[in-house]
Amino acid sequence: MVRVKHGTVTRRRHNKVTKMAKGYRGKRKNLFRTAKNAVAKAGMHAYVDRRNKKRVFRRTWITRINAAVRAEGWMYSRFINALSEKKIIVDRKILADIAVHKPETFKKIVELARA
Repeated sequence: MVRVKHGTVTRRRHNKVTKMAKGYRGKRKNLFRTAKNAVAKAGMHAYVDRRNKKRVFRRTWITRINAAVRAEGWMYSRFINALSEKKIIVDRKILADIAVHKPETFKKIVELARA
């Protein structure tokens, strides 16, 4: 039987992993075994955080809307309820953007919800 060493295949696989580990500190960027673990862990965190990012953004939008509505002397939950009752369909992302960049427009939306 001929001995097979997998030279180029293994080298390519190792290079792929170490390339992905570029920018890591210490052994994690150079040594294949530790780099492999670091890259796998980074992939897990990336997968989870792609989902967490959506939660964080929604929480930020709600906080911004709440601050803007409280400046108008109202509460967030009542404001959102009033918008849904009046059938004003604006999502939280857009509301937060309007509240931050165009406060006079946001005041008009609050007045529409109050009326």
